[in-house]
Amino acid sequence: MTAATPERLLFQLKSRGPQNAATLAAACAITPMGAHKQLQALAAQGLIAFHDEAQGVGRPKRIWALTDAGHGRFPDRHGDLTVQLLRHAAEQLGPQAVDALIAAREAEAESLYRRRLAGLKRLDQRVAALAQVRHEEGYMARAEPAGDGDGWLLIEDHCPICAAATQCQGFCRSELALFQRCLGPGAEVQRAEHLLAGARRCVYRIRPLG
Repeated sequence: MTAATPERLLFQLKSRGPQNAATLAAACAITPMGAHKQLQALAAQGLIAFHDEAQGVGRPKRIWALTDAGHGRFPDRHGDLTVQLLRHAAEQLGPQAVDALIAAREAEAESLYRRRLAGLKRLDQRVAALAQVRHEEGYMARAEPAGDGDGWLLIEDHCPICAAATQCQGFCRSELALFQRCLGPGAEVQRAEHLLAGARRCVYRIRPLG
């Protein structure tokens, strides 16, 4: 068992959500006994917790999930300092100053995304490229076909600006509009899951139009 096993377990819980020990063991290529040992150690550190879930006949399954401390192990590039700056900007300069900051960030991101999507004609290619650049920005993003076959899902398992977005939800409104513009008029973008609304991640459903 490598020293990286605990981090791999945390990554699996972050990227795939709550799971039982057997599923985690298979994903990390370790024995179920090894997974149980590592999970107990992570629980003792306060990084994960479990609940027992009935699944048909037989004993309940023990399901493991990240705690707030566990989520905190993943990078937040803005954090408390950004929250303080946003609050001071609003207090000292007015709400319009915060709106200007969001608009400047949005313009910078749009320029980058358009460059990365340039020359890609098919919508699936554009969604994949957008997911890749978001992943590089720390969102643990990926693109998948929607389960019902209607378009694609842009899944973000982590939000590196969560603290800033909690303080000012204009950041989230900005991103939804930004994706729509960058993917173009041939796509419809809707938010399917939202971290700030209580979901464990953000998910955008992207459908082709016409």
